[in-house]
Amino acid sequence: MELVVDTSVLLAVALDEPEKASLVELTQGAALFAPEILPYEIGNALSALCKRGRLSPDEARKAWRICAGIPVQLIPVDIQRSLELAATHRIYAYDAFFLQCALRQGSPLLTLDRQMARIARSEGIALLR
Repeated sequence: MELVVDTSVLLAVALDEPEKASLVELTQGAALFAPEILPYEIGNALSALCKRGRLSPDEARKAWRICAGIPVQLIPVDIQRSLELAATHRIYAYDAFFLQCALRQGSPLLTLDRQMARIARSEGIALLR
């Protein structure tokens, strides 16, 4: 099975969030895909957690190593189509890149972001729960 995963999924695993066990089970044996921006999104999220005092720099580096060790194939997305999705749904392009990735791959999306899930359903993208 092929799945598109977003930043929320990888961070939940790396930060040992309560959803970790079910996420690992859901992705077991699956080929994981994400847009090319994934590493930058993870880095930005980790730096924001440090800025807010929720993670120490050492914890952020450890989380990055865990995320980097998860085999995710990074793929290019259609930025024009992503911008259209962003405008239609009034979301950031960064979120639209994940939606566009799922559309391009024809694969279900795995996300912990409720708004992303709602928009994915409206776009006909299957969700893995």
